[in-house]
Amino acid sequence: MGPMTRIDKKSRRGGTAVEVRGLVKHYGETKALDGVDLDVREGTVLGVLGPNGAGKTTLVRILSTLVIPDAGHAVVAGFDVVRQPRQLRRTIGLTGQYASVDEKLSGWENLYMIGRLLDLPRKSARARADELLERFSLTEAARRPAMDYSGGMRRRLDLAASMIGSPSVLYLDEPTTGLDPRTRNEVWDEVRRMVAEGATVLLTTQYMEEAEQLADELTVIDKGKIIARGGVDELKAKVGGRTLHIRPSDPGQLAAMAQAIREAGLDGTAGAQAVPDEGLLYVPILSDEQLTAVIGLLGTRGFSLAHVATALPSLDEVFLAITGEKSSHTTDTTPEEVAA
Repeated sequence: MGPMTRIDKKSRRGGTAVEVRGLVKHYGETKALDGVDLDVREGTVLGVLGPNGAGKTTLVRILSTLVIPDAGHAVVAGFDVVRQPRQLRRTIGLTGQYASVDEKLSGWENLYMIGRLLDLPRKSARARADELLERFSLTEAARRPAMDYSGGMRRRLDLAASMIGSPSVLYLDEPTTGLDPRTRNEVWDEVRRMVAEGATVLLTTQYMEEAEQLADELTVIDKGKIIARGGVDELKAKVGGRTLHIRPSDPGQLAAMAQAIREAGLDGTAGAQAVPDEGLLYVPILSDEQLTAVIGLLGTRGFSLAHVATALPSLDEVFLAITGEKSSHTTDTTPEEVAA
């Protein structure tokens, strides 16, 4: 298999691309990782959520051979991260929270240089640089020094650099921090394209929308330990029940509807909440029987309903319930600074 050949995993999906068991890492008396276990299935995106200092960046650094764990082991793409770092580095890609391109080189030179360092033939390295610059809308700026790029352009170039070797496993550590919505969507599209072509992605993020958009499964880490894992809907369901969204045909009936539900004792522990600005009545639902009773009550009382829907808690609410603190859109402090 040549260095430019993308690993085709479609026939092997369902296997494990990343296997982590009992990872421990100390920085002084601080336990950055305290016995972490996780698995990432081939051809999927695992989202790793957690507050600042949770250990997300330390995990990525260990899995990319930049930091040696104090205990435990990890196998990525069939290679042990401690015993086989050179082989592993040829199969992975990494982009961190900040662009790490050489600012004195042009965008094209950055990508070509990395391609050559990965032992791509000159012709292949040139072709790959051209291809990725086109993918990330950087062709017009290809010959300009990276120091003249905007922050968003540098981020796109950094992500392109992580993809030069067509990695089978890609680590994205807070990949869209500070990006405008358009550039963020471009990054998301590229991640989806790589996964569709067989790549596996481990994504650390504090952007709830990003996790919902990209991740097949989620792992929540806090204070160096895994505290929750599962699919997006699965984690939402663990936090609490659904919320019934009711839009009356006449917005003026919102208060009366809420009162009727309260008097019937069907508003749950959190209480029915009328929001006139949205024209909606929110009712926490803990069972199918309660949902049926609420709708039945409103019908017998003669209220006309324009729209009814149920929704699980937002991922922000899940994050708050599990970790005990609100998610923030700030970046992780590096392990060297505070043993993240």
